[in-house]
Amino acid sequence: MNVVVVGAGMAGTMLAIRLARRGHRVDVVERRGDPRGTNGPEAASISVGLSERGRAALRDIGLLEKALATAVPMRGRIVHHRGRVSYQPYGTDDTEVLHSVRRHDLNIALLDAAASVPRVRLWFGHRVTGLAGTEVRTPARTFSADLVVGADGAYSTVRTHLHRRVRAEFHRTYLDWGYREFTIPAVDRPEALHVWPGRRGLVVAHPNPDGSLTGTVFLPFDGDTGFSGLRDPARAGAFLAEEFGDLTDLVPDLVPQFLAHEPGSLVSVRTAPWQHDRVVLVGDAAHAVFPFYGQGMNAAFEDCAVLDACLAEHTPDDALAAFEARRRPHTDVLAELSARNFVELRDRVRSPVFLARKRIDFTLGRLVPGWRTLYAMISHSSLPYGDALARAHRQDRLLGGFVGLGGVTLLAAARRKRSGRC
Repeated sequence: MNVVVVGAGMAGTMLAIRLARRGHRVDVVERRGDPRGTNGPEAASISVGLSERGRAALRDIGLLEKALATAVPMRGRIVHHRGRVSYQPYGTDDTEVLHSVRRHDLNIALLDAAASVPRVRLWFGHRVTGLAGTEVRTPARTFSADLVVGADGAYSTVRTHLHRRVRAEFHRTYLDWGYREFTIPAVDRPEALHVWPGRRGLVVAHPNPDGSLTGTVFLPFDGDTGFSGLRDPARAGAFLAEEFGDLTDLVPDLVPQFLAHEPGSLVSVRTAPWQHDRVVLVGDAAHAVFPFYGQGMNAAFEDCAVLDACLAEHTPDDALAAFEARRRPHTDVLAELSARNFVELRDRVRSPVFLARKRIDFTLGRLVPGWRTLYAMISHSSLPYGDALARAHRQDRLLGGFVGLGGVTLLAAARRKRSGRC
């Protein structure tokens, strides 16, 4: 087929490579200029967490080793709270890790790989202005296709044109919190996600290869302690020191960095249908989620694998419906989990009750065959999101009964037995 992919970001380039290797001819149309070789803001873009779903997709196209060469493993979460630092591992062994990668670097690797495939053509600086059937129009030229894929993000142009043809449900939700990014110089124990959970804010920081961290501060937009109320340097400095403690010691220029840019918005998108008349949406165009479970990019990569498989198994007309049926129920679950994890990172990671329950769940993962935490199923496996949540609910019911029967004592005995002590 002749395929037009709109969007040369993560999902668009990943899908172009997969489809071209199956013999399809792929034109990738992107409104921005070519980001390769630039040293502007895009080059200093945020880091993201690469989990097993994303690693599997990169492994399929032979790019995993290249991606991991500049990645930093994250073996757990380091929580900074009121002068105390605690460590919460992500998994039960060294295989259950995440990797921090720079979004810009990974996008460049995917673009280079796409450009090396003879059946892929990259068209930068081409803004889509119209969609007639499977004909994609830009001011410079018109692309005719057998299949059009909208991989153009949460504010997708393809989705807008698709909705003019079909009665569609569309929900865009903005969190009343925003974010700003900053850089933390080199720290001890860099191989972890660092979290500062405050009473009125949240900071999350991903490690970089040079030992520094890329930090993101999340605050409400409004209010005296929101972004709108913290425009004065003295006021902002006092708030950040009170709320995030040792962060101000780690980042001497935190206030100038904090005030350097306007806050960004956090958006979640749900829509249905994803497809109509050989036009289909993938990634954020179909299901943008809040970033707090670290699955946006990974889910987009997984979309590409599933759509590729559906096109191989079905006729083009049936493949798109099969793709939506297989993916949409699970990405709806991911949206709920992502919103829920915001509350966990902000409020619960410092709760003794929450941490005690997490320790029990984690220990059961070590001792009971087949027992996996919800986080492990989402981040360290390719189990569909909805199936992972259903399994976690079953385990929660068992865990409630287990704790009621003196589970902590039983776990202690099991540990002693494993270590050879009586």
